[in-house]
Amino acid sequence: MNPTLRAGLWMIGAIGSFTSMAVAGRQISFALDTFEIMLFRSLLGIIIVVTVAGFAGTLNQIDRRDLHLHGMRNLAHFTGQNLWFFAVASIPLAQVFALEFTTPIWVLLLSPLLLGERITQAGVIAAIMGFLGILIVTRPGTIPLTPGLAAAAACAIFFALTAIFTRRLTRRHSITCILFYLTVMQAVFGIICAGWDMDIAMPNAATLPWLVVIGCAGLLAHFCLTNALSLATATIVMPMDFARLPTIAIIGALVYAEPLDPWLFLGAAFIIAGNYINLRRKAAA
Repeated sequence: MNPTLRAGLWMIGAIGSFTSMAVAGRQISFALDTFEIMLFRSLLGIIIVVTVAGFAGTLNQIDRRDLHLHGMRNLAHFTGQNLWFFAVASIPLAQVFALEFTTPIWVLLLSPLLLGERITQAGVIAAIMGFLGILIVTRPGTIPLTPGLAAAAACAIFFALTAIFTRRLTRRHSITCILFYLTVMQAVFGIICAGWDMDIAMPNAATLPWLVVIGCAGLLAHFCLTNALSLATATIVMPMDFARLPTIAIIGALVYAEPLDPWLFLGAAFIIAGNYINLRRKAAA
C-alpha cells in the first residue's frame, strides 16, 4: 500500500474521531456543563497517557522545564475546548466545523507576534479568503450573532494559540511530556471551574459512555492525524481533513434535522481555499 493511501486511511480515522467527539459532546450537554465535560475528559486522559507512556517506557521524558509555557498552552486549549463544546450544543454542527477550520488562518496571523515569523503576500491572500468565509458563514446583519456562533468563531483563535505554543514546546519536549501536562493541568482547571459553585454533576449510566467516547476520540484523532502527516505532506493530508464538514453536515441533517445551508458551504469553500493557499505557501518555502 503506497504512503498516500495509508495516510488517507489514517485520516478516515481522524475524521471519524473528531466527528464522534462532536456528537458525544452534543449528547451529554443536557446533563453536564462544558467545565464538567472537560474535567472528566482530562481525568480519563491522565489514565490513558500514563498507561500508554508506562508501556512505552517514556514516563522518564516528563520533566518540569517550561511549566509556564505548558500553562499558557493548556489554558488556551482549555478555553478553546470549552467554547467548542458550548458551540456543538448550541448551533448546527456544520457551522461549528466550518468556523473551526479558520484555526490555521489565525495561526498565520498570530505567528508574527508570538513566533517572529513573517507574513508573505500569499499569507495575506489566505487570511482575506478565510475572513470572507467567516463573513459568509455568520452573515452579520442577516442572522443574529448568537452566543453559540460567537463561541465557534472564538474557539478557533484559542486553538490557534494552542498550536503556536505547541510548536514552541515540541522544540524541547516529547509528546508524552506535552500530553501529560495537557491532561493534568486541564483536570486542575476543570476542578476549579466546575467546582466553583460546589456542585459538580457526576457521570451516570447515560453519560459515562459518551464521556469515554470524548476522552478516547480526542487523543485518537490527533494520533491518526500525526500518523497521516508522517506518511504524506501537509498539502496532501490537510485537504482530506476538510471532508469533516460534509460528514458532520450529513450527520447533523440525519440525526438532528439540521438544515443543509448553502451559505454555510459557500463560506466554508472560501475558508478551505484560504487554508489551501497557506499550505501551498508552506510547501513552496
